[in-house]
Formats: sequence, C-alpha cells, structure tokens
Amino acid sequence: MTAPGTRAQAPAEDTDDLDVEEALALVRDAHRENRGDGAGDGTGQVPVPAAQTPGERPAARHRATPWPQARETAARAARTRTRRAPVSVPLGEALGLVLAAPLDALTDLPSFDTSAMDGWAVAGPGPWHVREEGVLAGHAQPEPLTDGEAVRIATGARIPADTTAVLRSEHGRTDAQGRLHATRDMLHGQDIRPRGQECRSGDQLLPVGTLVTPAVLGLAAAAGYDTVTAVPRPRTEVLVLGDELLTEGLPHDGLIRDALGPMLPPWLRALGADVIAVRRIGDDARALHKAVTGSTADLIITTGGTAAGPVDHVHPTLARIGAELLVDGVKVRPGHPMLLARTKDDQHLVGLPGNPLAAVSGLLTLAEPLLRTLAAHPAPEPYTLPLKEAVQGHPYDTRLVPVVLRGDLAVPLHYNGPAMLRGIAAADALAVVPPGGARQGEETELLDLPWATAGIGVCFT
Repeated sequence: MTAPGTRAQAPAEDTDDLDVEEALALVRDAHRENRGDGAGDGTGQVPVPAAQTPGERPAARHRATPWPQARETAARAARTRTRRAPVSVPLGEALGLVLAAPLDALTDLPSFDTSAMDGWAVAGPGPWHVREEGVLAGHAQPEPLTDGEAVRIATGARIPADTTAVLRSEHGRTDAQGRLHATRDMLHGQDIRPRGQECRSGDQLLPVGTLVTPAVLGLAAAAGYDTVTAVPRPRTEVLVLGDELLTEGLPHDGLIRDALGPMLPPWLRALGADVIAVRRIGDDARALHKAVTGSTADLIITTGGTAAGPVDHVHPTLARIGAELLVDGVKVRPGHPMLLARTKDDQHLVGLPGNPLAAVSGLLTLAEPLLRTLAAHPAPEPYTLPLKEAVQGHPYDTRLVPVVLRGDLAVPLHYNGPAMLRGIAAADALAVVPPGGARQGEETELLDLPWATAGIGVCFT
C-alpha cells in the first residue's frame, strides 16, 4: 500500500522479503479490515483469512497515520489548496454559513424615533388633552404635538414631532374632564427609542467569519438585508459500494441491509455539507472510476472497499487517476482502513470503511475536519470529562467509544463493535481513548455528535 502523502501507485509485482509471522499478520489484517475496522465483528472472533493465490506476495506494510495527525491533515488539506468563491445567499438559506463579507448597517437602526411602549406620546408637563385618533405602528409620520397635548401610541409607532416622553398605559389615568394624568414621575425622553440608538448607517454590525445564527438572520433582516455574502456549503457526493447491500427488507441469503446510505447524507448535512448525490456503485471498478472522475463535488465519500480484498477498488481507482494519498490508514479503532486523497486541486475523497461504526469513525476523523475547513467554521474547543468506568484500549491505536453524558461524567456504552450502530444511536459523544485504555475517573477527550450540541452548524435542511 502507498505511504501517506504520495501519489497512489498500482500494486507492485513483488516486494521485499517478509518474515513468515509478518506475512501472516498482513493477511489477517487485510481480511479483518476489509469493509471493517480491523477489530473483528464485535464478538471477539477473528475471521479466518482466505488462502493466498499461489505465488501471491503480500504488499509491504504501510505506516498508518496517528489519529490526531490524521485530523490535522484533513483540516489542513482543504485550507492549503481549495479556493472557494463567496456566494450571495437568501436569508432563509443562510443558517449555519459563515459570513464572507462584513454585515454593515444599511440605515440607522431604528430608522426613526419610535415608541418603546404602548401608552401616550405627550408634550410638555401634564395634565394633557388627548387627541381622538391614535398613532399605530407602520403608519406615516403623525402630526406634531403641542404643549399640553397627548396622543395614544402603540409600541413601534413613529413618535410625533415635539414629543417629550411616552407615558406607559399602566402609568396614566384620565379624569372626569377627559384629561390625562401621570401616576408616576416621568423623565424627558422616557420610553422613546431614538433614531440610530442601535447603529448608524455604515457601522459594521458583524465582521467576516461570523457564524450565521438565528439571531444574525434577525439582525440582517432588521438592517434591511435580503441576502448575505457567505462561504458556500461544501458540496458532497456519497458513493455506496458493495454488491451485498440491500436497500429494503430483511437481510437474507448472505445479503445485508445498507446502513450507510440512509445514515451518511443527513449526517453530512448536520456537518454543514450540501449532499448533491447518493450513488450506489456496488463492486464495479469501472462504475467507481466513472463516478469519481465525473464528480463535481468538493468532497467525495466512498463506503467500503478501502482495504486490500478482491473487490476493494478504491485504492486501484485512486492509483489509476493519479490521486495524491494524504492519509492511508489511521491508527484508530474502529475505522483503521480509512483514507483521504486529493483527487483534484479543488476536490478530495474520503474513503470510509464499510462497517457502520467504523464508517462513523472515519466520518469524524477525516470528513468532519475537512468539511469544517471548507465551510470556514472554527474548530470546536476541545473538552474532557472523567469516565464513569474504565475502558479497555487498543495496544497501539486510539479507540473511539460511544458515550452518554450524565452530569459531569461520560458513561461508556456497550455495543461498540465496528459493525454495530446500537451504541452510537444512543450516544451523545465519542470518547477518545488513548492507546492502552483509560481508567475509571480518568479525564478523556470527547467528540460531540452534531445533533447533541447546541452549535448552529447542526443543519438538517
């Protein structure tokens, strides 16, 4: 297999001699990791390796990338090569995007003096004679007041000229002659929102790089914007590989239900991507080559086929098109045989393992940092919580374990084998367990799942 950071090459005809134990280990790893994570099927049983073709020699062992470095490589890959032009986006479609131009005030806010309360606009000291017609929001400029005069006014309505204050409804009473009296002392300008109180035309309201939240949308609308200039959503295409996958009904006759086809598109949308297509390729090398070379997406996601089995076509396809392998295997369980490649200057491919939880691992390890960079989102602040119970680790690799958060503790979940989704479906986060495992009470880094956070990047539309 190819070392990370190099051009993908077709399999060599021969390799340097390997000792027997290493050769057997390579064969076992290839079959364990084929469409999986290299950690078995969650039952503790290791599949028996298939017999080698006579004369066939195992490929040289490549160096998998440490998990933290793999995430950094994915984030950096999009930053160093990709240049994405800002777009003008209607307010209704901008939630979760990042501003690519400052949000400057187009007018004074408020754009005229307005009433802050329901009550009366009054001029001079009381008592006041009340006009018959009131002033409502949305109406033209009312007639000016004269001293000793008042007029009924609604919240948000334009203040008549020469108004000295607004008397709240609950703070006024009328006498038998119909004159208005204040029941409390009043201050000049009370409950009047003066023009430009929030901003003046030309003021910068928000800088470049601001995440568009519901409040930002509200401010933009109040300031008169119909669209905002933002970094576009990364365009993602999903290629589902595997002849053994069913799209409906119960598993039967060696066929299994496809879990990744339904799971990945909404997950990618939750990470801020625009999923432009989901294609079912099967185990067809020609179809995979055509789909990859014909894709216009910023990021291509493939499922399965990243190891070295007889129908694992991802590496040969990348070699055929001259892609640059940036990450070829990661020291993480589940998900060890994931990969990241640059297929064009402005396009990347993340190859996910076929086992569902292993695919989730690849999604959060490689796809999430790359998408985050493409969308110009800031990296989340890392945080830790103590584990409620000890977690067994892998001897050499990082392990990602589903957890639920209970107060100030992270509770590890069962059903965390590479082919299992039962644990992650109930989880709030993934605990990053270092090689060797973690003790009960040990502080452990957590990766939040997008729907379990308050971040506005969670967008399923």
